[in-house]
Amino acid sequence: MEDTVLKLGKYEFNSRLFVGTGKYQTFDIMKEALEASGSEVITVAVRRANIGGKPGESLLDHIDKDKYTILPNTAGCYSADEAVRTALLAREMGISDLIKLEVLGDENTLLPDPVDTLKATETLVKEGFTVLVYTSDDPIAAKRLQDAGATSVMPAGAPIGSGQGILNPNNIRIILETLSVPIIVDAGVGTASDVTVAMELGCEGVLLNTGIALAKDPVKMARAMKLACESGRLAHLSGRIPKKLYANASSPLKDF
Repeated sequence: MEDTVLKLGKYEFNSRLFVGTGKYQTFDIMKEALEASGSEVITVAVRRANIGGKPGESLLDHIDKDKYTILPNTAGCYSADEAVRTALLAREMGISDLIKLEVLGDENTLLPDPVDTLKATETLVKEGFTVLVYTSDDPIAAKRLQDAGATSVMPAGAPIGSGQGILNPNNIRIILETLSVPIIVDAGVGTASDVTVAMELGCEGVLLNTGIALAKDPVKMARAMKLACESGRLAHLSGRIPKKLYANASSPLKDF
């Protein structure tokens, strides 16, 4: 079944799996995992990338920028002003006007600050950024971010790095029914089946990092995530059979 490309503003991608670059034991393992994932978009935390450092010291020195689209993110920011400054820095350094916006509200839960996230989204949209915004799975917050001009709304499947999977598929479903921008699940994915669930719900993509980077074999897990993303997308496009309470014979005799 032929699929369409994923469009995010002026950008187009065939892969719907977005992969992060943190927590890997070595840069070599990271590069192998990125390759195995089939991802075209690689997220980089601007505050941790050592931009402007000596050659070889920056994370960006270990990513093939001709092969991957770099998605800078504002990880570690706890206010709208801090996130906006970080995004502007990424653009001024020539990384991208594509930005994954994170404005966290708490160091323990790493849940987003809904007020400052909305404020930062409005500012960055006015500044001409293509904003992919991390949020909770609250449908009201998601709708307000879309109305503020976000290119993509990215509800968390579960708390960042928790590996718990899609904890509230009902809220994700409501967001999908309510919003018109691409919905990309971000955070909490632990294994391949979590990715499949998100894609079967109808999400346009999945962004993950820890589930690959901290797996016992990150390269194999990256390939598993790739296949899960493709499988879940194909299943969604195919249209699953409805769930029924009682059995329905595959070869009913009365139909002969």
